[in-house]
Amino acid sequence: MTIRVLVVDDESLARSRLKTLLGDCCQPTAQVMGEAANAVQAMDFLQHHVVDAVLADIHMPGADGLMLAQALRQLPQPPVVVFVTAFAEHAVQAFELEALDYLTKPVRLERLQAALQKIERARHQTAEAAYDAAEDVLVIQERGRAERVPLVQVLYLKAELKYITVRTGSRSFLLEGSLAELEARYASRFIRIHRNALVARRALRALEKHHDPEEGEGWAVRLDGVQELLFVSRRQLSAVRALVSAL
Repeated sequence: MTIRVLVVDDESLARSRLKTLLGDCCQPTAQVMGEAANAVQAMDFLQHHVVDAVLADIHMPGADGLMLAQALRQLPQPPVVVFVTAFAEHAVQAFELEALDYLTKPVRLERLQAALQKIERARHQTAEAAYDAAEDVLVIQERGRAERVPLVQVLYLKAELKYITVRTGSRSFLLEGSLAELEARYASRFIRIHRNALVARRALRALEKHHDPEEGEGWAVRLDGVQELLFVSRRQLSAVRALVSAL
């Protein structure tokens, strides 16, 4: 999984070196989404972009890195903060601001990689907490803000590459996550019809003969609220047929 990063430092050489080190990281990898020379630029960037982590210097002109960390805490879905600084005396204050890690310059690749691993673990914990805190809502990051989609509006969930398409009657969203995890968590709401798809039990209307370009001849379900048919795998057919028959 790739960690999306914003690099904040008033020295261009320091930003360049950190970006180079991030490019050398693996397990997880990192993608630099942008860079900023101060806290104001960083907050402006985050109004329009979603990142997982902010790697920030502390000593910067104007609002410093500590003030930036305070401002980030006010965001609906704040990225985690890792301080990268030549000074160690602010470590206690940094952790009081719930910084995930504190790296001292010059940063070593191994130490940066360890920080990314902490970020990855924090992402998983945040995702699990979002599900737990809103059992009947999916929290989806979109255009820098959190979109809360009530499960009662979701017609189907379909895995496509590394994302899950969340389809409602009016639009679609992209969610990072595991289809198997969603199936286990919301088994009472959704039924698996294919290895890559769950459909809302309440939305099932009919089971119809269907030809799919990839799957060939078979069966598909029709849902209330969408025109498209969703193909049913042979493995899931009996369970789906039983549910449709009970409608």
